[in-house]
Amino acid sequence: MSESVVHVNELTKIFKVPEREAGLRAAAKSLIRRKTRDVHAVEGISFDIEPGEVVGFLGPNGAGKTTTLKMLAGLLYPTSGEARVLGHVPSRREKDYLRRMTMVMGNRNQLQWDIPALDSFELNRAIYRLRREDYLSMRDELVELLDVGDLVRKPARNLSLGERMKVEIVGSLLHRPLVLFLDEPTIGLDVTMQKRIRTFVAEYNKRHGATVLLTSHYMADVEALCKRVIVIHHGRILFDGDLSSLANEFAAYKTIGVVLENGDARLDEYGEVVHRDGDRATLRVPKADTSRVAARLLSEHEVLDLTIEEPPIEDVIEMVFAQSR
Repeated sequence: MSESVVHVNELTKIFKVPEREAGLRAAAKSLIRRKTRDVHAVEGISFDIEPGEVVGFLGPNGAGKTTTLKMLAGLLYPTSGEARVLGHVPSRREKDYLRRMTMVMGNRNQLQWDIPALDSFELNRAIYRLRREDYLSMRDELVELLDVGDLVRKPARNLSLGERMKVEIVGSLLHRPLVLFLDEPTIGLDVTMQKRIRTFVAEYNKRHGATVLLTSHYMADVEALCKRVIVIHHGRILFDGDLSSLANEFAAYKTIGVVLENGDARLDEYGEVVHRDGDRATLRVPKADTSRVAARLLSEHEVLDLTIEEPPIEDVIEMVFAQSR
């Protein structure tokens, strides 16, 4: 078995947050004696990621996703526990490590605002001390993959959000990193742009064998890229396994889609009718009853079509959080 690219063992991050009551008296007292409380952002999480894996890191806002990624990128020191990426301790910020990883945050900007992206790329080349031939080869490959040949010649301030995000990704990958920490890389983008970036991440992973840890609130990103997901809530891991098995473990129901010859037939005795449009209906049925209900429908009605599916991944994730509460 190959050595893990990312190894996390009992990783914990606790922030000390100042707090005080409202009013001038409380403000004056806080100057002398500041009151703080501990916020447990990440609580003893453990996981391993193998070379070339693309793993979805899921959870609601405040679950600890970005804090974990920042510790793995070396931007935050852990309170306790162990983290190793490519054999390096991220918090040491060793040059050899920084040359082999990158972190892309969808709500952060690294491009120089008033100059063309090509000039910002040259700055990155100097920072990473890339040989010019290697830099040009990688730059041209990334520009082609993301189709930004015209955009890289414009000042960053003249680009739309989606255009800027694509160019940001090019700049983040010029040094050919082996590990990508992607924090909401498609946030705020339209559907077409989201798909373009998903396709690019998949192609980069295929070409360079990169290991990817991805956070996203868009389940289309996760379903398109990730076979495995880690679900975190309140700083703790609730699930770590195949995306396909998430529904089996947490979903209490399946959906039956049925097309009937008689569109007026009553179906509420078979399950919860969640959608109906003419002769088409969607039923929500307890998982244990799915086969029996499907057999009843086929025997008691003229059925033109019938499908049985797992619930949407968004609903399954919501069930995971509900069970944790």
